[in-house]
Amino acid sequence: MYNIHSHVQDIRGETFTTRPFDTLDSLVLTQLSYMPMEGLSEASDKPTVRTLGELYLSQINKHPLSSSYQRNCNELALLCATSTRYAALPIQNFVNHIDPDQETQFCACTFVLPGGEHYIAFRGTDVSIAGWKEDFNMSFMTVPAQQQAARYVEETADACSEPIYLGGHSKGGNLALYAACHVTPDVQPRIAKVYSFDGPGLDKQSLDSPAYQAVRERIQSWIPQSSVVGMLLCYHPDYKVVRSKAIGLMQHDVFTWQIENGRFKELDELTFSTRVSNEAFNHWLDQQTAEERRFLVDVIFKIVSGIGVTDFSPLVEDLKGQTQKLFSAFHHLDFETRTKAVRLLAGLLSTEAGFAVKQLLASVFRTQES
Repeated sequence: MYNIHSHVQDIRGETFTTRPFDTLDSLVLTQLSYMPMEGLSEASDKPTVRTLGELYLSQINKHPLSSSYQRNCNELALLCATSTRYAALPIQNFVNHIDPDQETQFCACTFVLPGGEHYIAFRGTDVSIAGWKEDFNMSFMTVPAQQQAARYVEETADACSEPIYLGGHSKGGNLALYAACHVTPDVQPRIAKVYSFDGPGLDKQSLDSPAYQAVRERIQSWIPQSSVVGMLLCYHPDYKVVRSKAIGLMQHDVFTWQIENGRFKELDELTFSTRVSNEAFNHWLDQQTAEERRFLVDVIFKIVSGIGVTDFSPLVEDLKGQTQKLFSAFHHLDFETRTKAVRLLAGLLSTEAGFAVKQLLASVFRTQES
């Protein structure tokens, strides 16, 4: 299948003069943000994408075990590090902040394009418990990473005079959207474009705000045809649909997204079952108070803590195999907590939103079996 790896291989000899910056370049930079960049500034006083590739190769033995997604990111980074197009791009202001006590995971870096434009790439969720908890917290509150994203953009704007691009995959896409809507009024006009790749949308209050309307025409939001991550938990802005070769949750992996003639292969709309399930779930979620949402999130993470994992890797890689442990951890919760959780979830399953849950679980287990 022709994907972003294939595309980068084909355009590796082209410059940004012969082929202007586009959506696929944005996708590439968002994926480079997943690379381990600790030590980058020590490796060079002016680190570039080439430096990033060299740093990874020098430390490859420190990362012997990685997910298939991370391996794809590694491969993409090495392709970019040896290409005319990307190798010389400077990388600035790498930040990686994880705070379990504050339930926060925030990571971002800035790439400087040949014309001087600054591209801020926000990393999506890693496998940390703090990162996943923060994602769930987004269903009922503004989370620290969103506030940090807005500050990061404002600080970048203070340090440069050129236009700024924002982009991210998964939670990174949400951070790009949130920052674009919540930076100061003098910074917002300098944002040239905002890219979200299967990132959750914004809450309704943000979407209705004058700040969102002011930047709306500069937003590009891409989701696969059976999107789960990008369409749940939050209201989603305008979006385009890209064809993925994968099934269910695996469509969140941008390396499964299909490309043709230098562009994403687009579809007219989401699949019917995805539209039905997402609309039903969001309708149910709207009916829950912030307190009820917080309660359910806390229960989920009490259960996860109860199976003895230190991060989400075991659940991501083998959710089906962890099912019995999860049920056991649930039964070890106190009676009052179990009763309240069952009542809320029964309300979900007794409505049309129950179809959404079944679709989601079916997607998960199809992914695990494929």
